[in-house]
Amino acid sequence: MDLATLHALNETRRGRQAAILVTDLDSGAVRLVRETDQLDDEPLAAHLAERFRTGRSGTVDVEGGGALFLTVSLPPPRLVVIGAVHISQALAPMARIAGFDVTIIDPRTAFATTERFPDVALLPQWPEEAFETIALDPFTALAALTHDPKIDDFALSAALSADCFYVGALGSRKTHAKRLDRLQALGLPGEVTARIRAPIGLAIGAQSPAEIAVSILAEIVGALRTRGTDTLLSR
Repeated sequence: MDLATLHALNETRRGRQAAILVTDLDSGAVRLVRETDQLDDEPLAAHLAERFRTGRSGTVDVEGGGALFLTVSLPPPRLVVIGAVHISQALAPMARIAGFDVTIIDPRTAFATTERFPDVALLPQWPEEAFETIALDPFTALAALTHDPKIDDFALSAALSADCFYVGALGSRKTHAKRLDRLQALGLPGEVTARIRAPIGLAIGAQSPAEIAVSILAEIVGALRTRGTDTLLSR
């Protein structure tokens, strides 16, 4: 790999961007393709889209292009949870086991304590303040769990604007309908707010906070593994 390509790869990693090193196994030539790049090579583009979605590196044979090795570099997925609630206490350790970097945000300092959330990044701040230091991006999932519009609404709006791969919110369908009205009043069009998964989590009949956390994490993993497609798990 030449130095310029290495620098470009390191830059994409620092910027939490997805990229693939495409190595021609016959010539040894290497080039970097970012997920945001537009490709004219349709056969290779299909392979790249699949690899960006799955995160798996490997060899592909492209008609007219020979054997190529695709080395996939994806940012580690993050989960930002709005609300230091009982569901969050169960969700945080589960998500960490599943490979997510987890951050809990809640301005209510009585809830956002290290005693309740040991070994988890905890920000006792309003989302408006927290997002000055945590940049949301397409490899971030956001789960809004406070049930308080003053806390959740800004976070949801910011997550949609940042194109987070998953945006979910706690609440009934009636509560969510009112939420959509508020967000649309802030200028978010209906096709954007339609991305919010609410009621949050897969419909598995969850009752306890731990069961709800399982349903949320399952829905987040499903969204991560179907990024870039219109496929959604059945609710």
